[in-house]
Amino acid sequence: MSRRKPIIGVTGPVEGGGAAWFFTALSVRLAGGKPRRITPVNPAETADLEGLILGGGADVSPEKYGEERIEKAVLIKDKRTIFEWVLSILLFPIYWITRYFRSTKSAPIDLERDKLELSLLDGSINAGKPVLGICRGMQLINVHFTGNLHQDISGFYTEEPQVATIFPKKRISLKKGSRLQEILGTDICNVNALHNQAINSPGEHIKPVAHELYTEIIQGIEHEKHDFVIGVQWHPEYLIQISRQRKIFKELIKTAKQLSNHR
Repeated sequence: MSRRKPIIGVTGPVEGGGAAWFFTALSVRLAGGKPRRITPVNPAETADLEGLILGGGADVSPEKYGEERIEKAVLIKDKRTIFEWVLSILLFPIYWITRYFRSTKSAPIDLERDKLELSLLDGSINAGKPVLGICRGMQLINVHFTGNLHQDISGFYTEEPQVATIFPKKRISLKKGSRLQEILGTDICNVNALHNQAINSPGEHIKPVAHELYTEIIQGIEHEKHDFVIGVQWHPEYLIQISRQRKIFKELIKTAKQLSNHR
C-alpha cells in the first residue's frame, strides 16, 4: 500500500484569497494530504490530482445558469463582542483580515476562474475523484449539474439582518443518513457564513442534505451518483479548531487515498 500523500487541488482567485488558501492547505495537511494551489494563472490537470477542493470567492457568473446578473444588497457586517475581537486578533489574525476585507472577492465575477474550475470539476467527476465544494464551490457544483442560484439571499432575512461571520453562529440541520451527517456525526450544528448567494433549484441528481434553520437556505449538498461529490455553503477551513469540521477534510483525503491505492 502506497504511503504517498494524495495531491489535493485547491482552487482560488488570482488576486486575494491568501487566507483561504492558507487555512484550506493547513486543513488538507492536517488530514494527511498534500495541497496544490490552483488559479487561472497557475492551472493544473485532473490527471495530476487525487482530489479537488473548489474554494470560495467571487460569485459564479449567472450566464452559467442562464440568467442575467442582478444588483445585490450589501452584506451587513455583524457586531462582535469583546471576546470575539480578542479571539480574532490573538488567535485568528488571518481569519480577521479575511472577514473584514473579504479578500476572496476581489472581483464580483471571475469568468476565467469559472472556466478553469468547471473543467477541473468535470474531469474529476469523470475520473471518479473526490470533490469538495466550499461556498462558491458548492454553488458551482450545482450549476455544473444544471441547477441555478439565488443571486441575492437578503430577502430570506426578514426578522434578523443577514450577517457575515467567520465564527460558527449560523445553525443548520443535516439530513439523517446522509454522507455529510455521518461525517460530522450530528444532526444539528453551528457553522459560519460568508455568502450572499445560495442554491435555488438543485441540479440533476444533486440532493440537498443540510439546511439553515428558520430560512431553509440550502447549506449542504451531495451527488446521488458519485461516491464523494459534496458541497458545503459554509467555510470549514476557518473552523479548524472544531474537530467535526476537520473530519470533512479527513474524509476527502481518505477517499482520495482509497482511489489511489486501487490504481
